[in-house]
Amino acid sequence: MRSFTFTINISYTLFLQHYAGAASNMVVLTDTGLKLQLPAIRLRGFLTHAGITGKFRVMVNKDNKFETIERL
Repeated sequence: MRSFTFTINISYTLFLQHYAGAASNMVVLTDTGLKLQLPAIRLRGFLTHAGITGKFRVMVNKDNKFETIERL
């Protein structure tokens, strides 16, 4: 499996647009400069009233399909 790390700082209000289905995917910039597209639903578990903030690691399989995400 491959892993990618990135930092995110998105407000509660902005993420609600994704949560409500206005956009089903999010694009983040990894620490190495790659653009990574993620299903917004994968970040729902990290949502607080302050939004989603922090550093995360995404693991993908050999076909580059999402496996897991964790806050670092």
